[in-house]
Amino acid sequence: MLFLFFTFLLPLGYILRLSVYDPTIHDGLPRTAEALQSWSGNGAPDEHTFQALAQDLIDARQADIVGSIANRLNVEAAGLRSAFARTARRLGEKPPSGHYSEWFQRADPVWGEQSTWQVINQLRSSVSANYYLAAVDLRRNASGGIEMAPEENRIHTTLFARTFLIAFSVTALCILLGYPVAYLIATSSKLVGTIMIVLVLLPFWTSLLVRTTGWIVLLQSQGVLNDLLVYLGLISDENRVRMIYNLAGTLIAMTHILLPFFILPLYSVMVSISPVYMRAAQSLGAHRFYAFWKVYFPNTLPGVGSGALLAFILAVGYYITPALVGGQSGQMISNMIAFHVQSSLNWGLAAALGIILLSVILILYAVYHRYSDANRLVN
Repeated sequence: MLFLFFTFLLPLGYILRLSVYDPTIHDGLPRTAEALQSWSGNGAPDEHTFQALAQDLIDARQADIVGSIANRLNVEAAGLRSAFARTARRLGEKPPSGHYSEWFQRADPVWGEQSTWQVINQLRSSVSANYYLAAVDLRRNASGGIEMAPEENRIHTTLFARTFLIAFSVTALCILLGYPVAYLIATSSKLVGTIMIVLVLLPFWTSLLVRTTGWIVLLQSQGVLNDLLVYLGLISDENRVRMIYNLAGTLIAMTHILLPFFILPLYSVMVSISPVYMRAAQSLGAHRFYAFWKVYFPNTLPGVGSGALLAFILAVGYYITPALVGGQSGQMISNMIAFHVQSSLNWGLAAALGIILLSVILILYAVYHRYSDANRLVN
């Protein structure tokens, strides 16, 4: 229980907290956050709010937190970081004695724009659903309602849809390719079955990065497969097939890597099915295929379900393979999460994307559990 708590529940709780808790503006600009509570949402706020912002900026400079506040604002509206930092610097050099709104708008015109104050107003609460709204390409409007983000900024819903499309496609390919292999292993002689099991396990002894790089060597324009097609005369040298750095490359590489995760659970179910069942069906007059379809195949469904579920869950969260061979059209939501963690440093949005991904997987698993014999899979 302690292991589960420290390795799963505690990190999950921290990620959940990151996705809803953001005190940067609430704690960094406390007077401004309080003054904005009476703002109507139209135009620039009143003189009192500008005065509160001036006092907050002076305190922020003394506390050396101008950079963190500016970075947080810039995540919501590109360009606000430089305007905020520049205004704070001028305020420290020569603070206004009155007419705060005029002074701020002379320092930078963005302080007279309604959109600037909408951003600060949206972030004034330390607990909010802003990251979740951004994760599904929504945002709050001036009146506090929810609306779609501008079309040029809608990217997360597209990536979510592509992620689940890739995961379902890879799972379907694993079923299509893995079922015959598992059947051959389970029904072959002991020696042949052992050799085939070793061949299935062989990729596990090789680094994931090496396996992915191997597909780059095979599938690239000047790679082995294209050279073979040109040599056989199936394509011309000028019309080599593009099989990598796109969605096809992602599907091929991920299917190869995840195939053993489908075969092994299915094989463990197949070897437990007594061959007497098939012989009994055939002795009663059933054709071999009919006996397979009516007797053998239904008994393998728990293995198909557990293998497909394992392959799907692993595919949804895949990162390194799409990053290396996916190109622009093969990127998944995991790549966007990595971008927010490593480059944009927007950990709150990355956490919200991760929680949404986990929630969808749990819902799909609950549906699967409801309509399948889950207890048999566990056993």
